[in-house]
Amino acid sequence: MKYTPKQYKEISKEMTYRTNSFKNCIFAFLIGGAICTLGQALLELYKSLGLDKNIAATCVSVSLIFLSVLLTSLNIYDKIAKYAGAGTLVPITGFANAMSSAAITFKAEGYIMGVGAKMFTIAGPVIVYGISAAALYGVIYYILTLI
Repeated sequence: MKYTPKQYKEISKEMTYRTNSFKNCIFAFLIGGAICTLGQALLELYKSLGLDKNIAATCVSVSLIFLSVLLTSLNIYDKIAKYAGAGTLVPITGFANAMSSAAITFKAEGYIMGVGAKMFTIAGPVIVYGISAAALYGVIYYILTLI
């Protein structure tokens, strides 16, 4: 069946998934903010327990990674991400979710070709570009300190 450009445009408009960008931004802001607030609350908790600031910050990272992997394995993280969108991509939790969801999904293919290979297929670009950006920023910072 052949459509005229006008018919095609009408059909395309009917079939296109519509999103409410404003609502999505609000949810992303609220959920991302809640994750960051949780991180700050954990930092204050660990410091109040007598931990050094650097050790407390490390404990916060470990806690957020653990919670992200736990929620991913219970299939809760994806439900949150459905509403929060980019708000769940707060770097440490989003990265932990990407790694653990790939590991969970491809576990049936074995630990080497499934978990090991697929986990880094998804996370590899993040690692490569993260390290590259860090190196570039380090060089720029070094040059600026010389000036």
